[in-house]
Amino acid sequence: MNQSITLTDEGQTPEMAHPCALTFNSNDPSGAGGLTADILAMSSVGVHVLAIATGTYLKDSAETFDHVPLDEDTVDDQARQVLEDISVQVIKVGFCGSPETLSAIAELCTDYPDVPVVAYMPSLSWWQDDPIEGYQDAFMNLLLPQTTLLVGNHATLWRWLLPEWGSERTPSARDLAKAAAEKGVPYTLVTGLPQGNQHIENALATPLSVVVSETIERFDAVFTGAGDTLSATVAGLLAMGDDLESAVAEAFTYLDGTLDAGFRPGMGHALPDRLFWAQTPDEDDHDSESPSHEEFLPGHNTRH
Repeated sequence: MNQSITLTDEGQTPEMAHPCALTFNSNDPSGAGGLTADILAMSSVGVHVLAIATGTYLKDSAETFDHVPLDEDTVDDQARQVLEDISVQVIKVGFCGSPETLSAIAELCTDYPDVPVVAYMPSLSWWQDDPIEGYQDAFMNLLLPQTTLLVGNHATLWRWLLPEWGSERTPSARDLAKAAAEKGVPYTLVTGLPQGNQHIENALATPLSVVVSETIERFDAVFTGAGDTLSATVAGLLAMGDDLESAVAEAFTYLDGTLDAGFRPGMGHALPDRLFWAQTPDEDDHDSESPSHEEFLPGHNTRH
């Protein structure tokens, strides 16, 4: 995690030492996901983050009550102003709040065709049906054609990409990747594929093959923010120059670490500890009134 910084002859101003990533996401006041997750995860792998706010959730650590979007012109202006000044190596798109904002972001991405786009589709189960349909239609028809890597939970992607799936078997990562590829997405990262025996699989796939995967033991705790964490980490590692397969494999390892060190800051869900790597053994001691992660997180084995 340590990186050297080169100073100018005057010994005062550091030269640019970090690749840069632009991320569109909403503020999450609970710190579970959103821009907080993006900034912490990307910074952890050495990336300078240009954070573009698309709105704010109204939520706590247990529940999302609503979302207040910024208008699309404000979002677009934020991004274009900073892009006129700073070059970026990757663009990550999280929750954007409205079809209009997705349209503006998709148009911006077309202006930077050489910059890879990592797009994350979160669960929208807290939202009403009508906004979900309009938002997902815009995501599919406007943003996916600009997307290099689509990331999402198996159940979320199944309902969205394959709503008329008629087989008795559940769709595989390749099935979902094939559906995404029909909209122009070359790679799909599917999380939470049920494997039986209390295990789940996370898999990077194309329509033809599974490129890299891991199988982990299902946690008893309910986590919020894992999807934003994983997608942001992959985006950050791509900005650092990793190829996609290596970035995903390393992101799996990082996510495992955040979940192993997960914590519950309030009365709701557990959150990934995205700064687990910065803790020393002496810092593992917790206040006696706060449960340690061992009290509610089972151990698991990860296979890449």
